[in-house]
Amino acid sequence: MKKLNKVVLAYSGGLDTSIIIPWLKENYGCEVIAVAGNVGQGKELDGLEEKAIKTGASKCYIEDLTQEFVEDLIFPTVKAGAVYEGKYLLGTSFARPVIAKRLVEIAKKEGADAICHGATGKGNDQVRFELTIKALAPDLDIIAPWRIWDIKSRDEEIDYANAHGIPVPVTKERPYSMDANIWHLSHEGGDLEDPWNEPKDDLLLICKTPEAAPDVPTYIEIDFEQGTPAAINGEKLGAVELVEKLNAYGAANGIGVADMVENRLVGMKSRGVYETPGGTILYAAHAALESITLDRQTMHYKEGVASKFAELVYDGFWYSPLREALSAFVDVTQANVTGTVRMKLYKGNCVAAGIKSPYSLYNEEYATFGEDAVYDQKDSAGFINLLGLPLKVHALMKQAHPDAK
Repeated sequence: MKKLNKVVLAYSGGLDTSIIIPWLKENYGCEVIAVAGNVGQGKELDGLEEKAIKTGASKCYIEDLTQEFVEDLIFPTVKAGAVYEGKYLLGTSFARPVIAKRLVEIAKKEGADAICHGATGKGNDQVRFELTIKALAPDLDIIAPWRIWDIKSRDEEIDYANAHGIPVPVTKERPYSMDANIWHLSHEGGDLEDPWNEPKDDLLLICKTPEAAPDVPTYIEIDFEQGTPAAINGEKLGAVELVEKLNAYGAANGIGVADMVENRLVGMKSRGVYETPGGTILYAAHAALESITLDRQTMHYKEGVASKFAELVYDGFWYSPLREALSAFVDVTQANVTGTVRMKLYKGNCVAAGIKSPYSLYNEEYATFGEDAVYDQKDSAGFINLLGLPLKVHALMKQAHPDAK
């Protein structure tokens, strides 16, 4: 391996990145600068700088990216209604670009030769980190140890760490790969690798189970301004505080646990359990408000945009022309998505119990089943005749030619 001067490492203090620091020094003879992106993972950051230095890093940046993460990536994705494969609210997916962006900024500041990450060669994160680096710093080298070192399993990683005196927050008894941020906590690996296994009772670390949630519903009101959440129960909140408050409501009521087998970008299926309490509430509330503020054509077209948007985020294309273009479209659709949604939270379920907006397209005078004075029901006959004309012509043809399909 060629000698390098400086390498910036995406550092979490977890098993992978903890052993990468000495591995980089042994194999490249380089100075290692650790960079931890604070995206709301909480206590995971405690003692991180000291640990990085003790493990061999020359310095450790701990960068607070939480507000940028929520405002610039989470909220635009919620406005898009983007959900991957119907369940995954993209918690890890859109955290990687904001971290990689800061890695690039620090690499340029420090004059580094390369950026290193601890993502495996089987997963999606390697793609997300590297596509962001390529988009923002195409001349920087990228090092991905999992693609080149001799270590083949998490058990071998633990053995390497023990041999180098590196404490790691993973044991062979609880071997889950977890990723935490303000939006979610993911669990993969271990007994979850068999999709026949139900998650163990002690797996969840944020959310209550529905069985343990309160026996009475909780009601909250969420205000949106042009598609962006702005207040809870009439109290204006900053972006970070708002998500944190929704997390507390959701977790207490057993909301936001998704157990799914997903299609990874690299071609294999993987099973994960995701805890996204506040995000689940937010997506449901936003969709409810759109139901009365978007017209039919826009709503239906936006459903296709949401699917493509989710795929782009999942695949690591946040910093791509298409994602930016789709966000521009989404922003236009959100001009009138302003109003209040009352959410009912109960034992793992969250449903809209009331919706109102000054820009509502729901008009009771037209929609009523009672007597009305604004809609002439006779008008529908001509509409149906024209709409059904192609079907009628096709049927007449089949009558004339019974062998036709």
